[in-house]
Amino acid sequence: MNIYVGNLSFKATDAELRAAFEPYGEVKSAKVVEDRETGRSRGFGFVEMPNDDEGRKAIEALNNKEIAGRAIRVNEARPREDRPPRG
Repeated sequence: MNIYVGNLSFKATDAELRAAFEPYGEVKSAKVVEDRETGRSRGFGFVEMPNDDEGRKAIEALNNKEIAGRAIRVNEARPREDRPPRG
């Protein structure tokens, strides 16, 4: 399951994101998305959990919880083709 994590603190790291989700199951990857030009966080990230049940438990437990000083928004990531166009 691919999980979207929004409203992240700009100081949040990949390691902090991984640590928040690991109590709920195996985390395959955790990545805070960075701006290509500046290298600064864009305020969101993605966590990949191979077990869907564990992913759902993590979403339920972590939505609106605080990480690095901000209440995060957590939900199942939508595939790119389901997202509205940018711009």
